[in-house]
Amino acid sequence: MKPDLLLKRAADVMRIESDGILSMIDRLDGGFVRAVELMRTCRGKVVVTGLGKSGLICHKIAATLASTGTPAFFLHSGDAVHGDLGMVREDDVILAVSNSGETDEILKLLPHVKQHGIKLIVLTGNPDSTLAKAGDVVLNTKVREEACPLGLAPTASTTAALAMGDALAVVLLEANGFKENDFAARHPGGILGRRLLLRVEDLMVRDAQLPLVREDTLVKDALFEITAKRLGVTGVIDPAGKLVGIITDGDLRRGLERRGQILDLSAKELMTREPKTIPAETLATEAMAVMERHSITSLFVLDHGKQPLGVVHLHDLVKAGI
Repeated sequence: MKPDLLLKRAADVMRIESDGILSMIDRLDGGFVRAVELMRTCRGKVVVTGLGKSGLICHKIAATLASTGTPAFFLHSGDAVHGDLGMVREDDVILAVSNSGETDEILKLLPHVKQHGIKLIVLTGNPDSTLAKAGDVVLNTKVREEACPLGLAPTASTTAALAMGDALAVVLLEANGFKENDFAARHPGGILGRRLLLRVEDLMVRDAQLPLVREDTLVKDALFEITAKRLGVTGVIDPAGKLVGIITDGDLRRGLERRGQILDLSAKELMTREPKTIPAETLATEAMAVMERHSITSLFVLDHGKQPLGVVHLHDLVKAGI
């Protein structure tokens, strides 16, 4: 195929699949509302089951539900009829995905489902199928055509099922009042978790590495402190140990420009008073926002008595993926 034909065919696939998704919007009705309510009030877990390509979509639906506040897991329909059905409890809800609605392995689950009064939500492209007739709720995911030119490989139909699963998960997320912190708690190992869970105290420089000088310290000695601690800043504390100012590389340059000889001045004479500070329990993302808002690269971290606990630097926030 020539390049222009390849691109046209790719566009056709995307158009067919997007049309399949959009066609479901007009079919959203009370059935969708009942499905959400069954899942929201479920005292057990949502068991998402399917086979083949639909089974792969089920994996994604179950994972999305679980990560957004609805306890869920994937159950392979073939394995279910060979013992894994024991994982399903009466207070669970089953979400079965089958485009044809006639998948034999899923149909074999129906006697057990009915015997134990387990609620069944069906996602299918065939609302007149055996599976649909057995469902407590049926969500119609029928598409006009598959993107496959042979009409055989599941393409638009699986995309439609995936979109319906995402719609369920997102609506449930909002109905359950699921917040950023809840999401972070379920993703502690990734960048999202770090952004939403890390606090300033987790990243700040502290103890012996914390650059501090007294008010009466000479600027030349403060310069040594700035150089030794490699943060481009030092805090200035009063006799009570409270932070009263900071001296940065910028303060040194500006002092040289204005006054020439500054090395024998006291830190108090050169420091920037009332610097921007932040509490230790603040989220690292908020610290980053403060730095960006005020065009600064570091923040001293204070306790509630204004005693310096540490300093957080922009480089540390960037390194942590904030």
